[in-house]
Amino acid sequence: MKTNRNAHQETRIGMPTTNAEKDSWTGILESPPGAEVSIDGERYLYFAGTAYLALQGHPEVIEAGCEGLRRYGVHTATARGGYGTSPPLLQVEHLASQYFGSEAAFYYVSGYWGNQLVLGALKPHFDSIFFDEQSHSSILDAIQISGKPSFSFPHRSVRGLGDALLRHLSSGERPLVISDGVFASSGRIAPIDEYRKVIRDLPGAILVVDDAHSVGVLGDGLGTFAHFGISFRHINQDPGQPLLGSGPRLYSSGTLSKAIGGSGGIIAGSRDWISRVRSSSACSNAASSPGAPVAMGTAAGLRLVMIDTQIRQRMVDNTRMLRRGFRQLGFSVEETPVPFFSIEIGNREYMQWIQGMLRGRGIIIAYAQRYSGVGPEGNLRIAVSAAHTDTMIQQLVWEFGSLLQERPLT
Repeated sequence: MKTNRNAHQETRIGMPTTNAEKDSWTGILESPPGAEVSIDGERYLYFAGTAYLALQGHPEVIEAGCEGLRRYGVHTATARGGYGTSPPLLQVEHLASQYFGSEAAFYYVSGYWGNQLVLGALKPHFDSIFFDEQSHSSILDAIQISGKPSFSFPHRSVRGLGDALLRHLSSGERPLVISDGVFASSGRIAPIDEYRKVIRDLPGAILVVDDAHSVGVLGDGLGTFAHFGISFRHINQDPGQPLLGSGPRLYSSGTLSKAIGGSGGIIAGSRDWISRVRSSSACSNAASSPGAPVAMGTAAGLRLVMIDTQIRQRMVDNTRMLRRGFRQLGFSVEETPVPFFSIEIGNREYMQWIQGMLRGRGIIIAYAQRYSGVGPEGNLRIAVSAAHTDTMIQQLVWEFGSLLQERPLT
């Protein structure tokens, strides 16, 4: 699969030309992410990244982005508090509301901001924060910005959450529990349904989920709460309105940059909640809005996911095949619908050797370190998309297995 592209080896304007300049990257991606990509002028099978439905390079998404550029230019050059709302932004919000079955939605430039927006809007309604010790950095940043007392609990531990609440929650205080829905490196699902039971009877309790890796993937694409059978009508309701059903109150934010194939963050919910989110942050009035070309491409991705259910089904089928293949190699890989997982094998040098050898054989996987939830030796993160064929997945599993035989751990 690895092929040279000599026609593209000339120096590109603004591109790094020395090893020192390239040290910050493992490689420069020169194509849309998909089953096959171009990196540093060569073609590879691609089992990395977060393009779970492989829509970033879909012809309809690309054409929509091009049309947005022709009609609206690169950007409005102002925030939404001025004249920064272009028609494509409203289109994304309308489609997102349809997708989630909500009254309204707020589309903003990066999903990384989602936790800050949610915690900022909820700030008068909680007293302390309890968070998973392996939370994504976007959660940690949001906690720090909130200024509220915060306490960690052991990774994905229901008992650990209960113990932390007993130790740190004073009488009458309202807890906010926050977690990734799917953890970005390991691909493991947080036991959100069990967390909900732990805090159900605590007055004013709130449960917040970062659905960055869940939207388009879990719960028929609606996210982690839906994965556990919780209807979206119970999520992202305004705290000033009566609670629907029993507690705790449930909130989430997501991204359209991964499975959906576009770019930007999304919060969908009741009109009152979305109004509160917008008014509680300077994000609407002071920050640049998403560019119209990106928004039009994102809207096209949303339409494709809503219309063609086979796209997601292919991802589901490929996920099963990939996980089964690595279990056959002897790895303890759970049977879940998440299209990526991580492996820790040997030490840092051994995992980097595997990654490098696979790249030499035309296959890209990620070696991660210095990332949320990753141990000191790092790990290998392997992801599959809707665009991979059976043959591609079989090739990855076979090549990985052959490397284990070539250099077995002693």
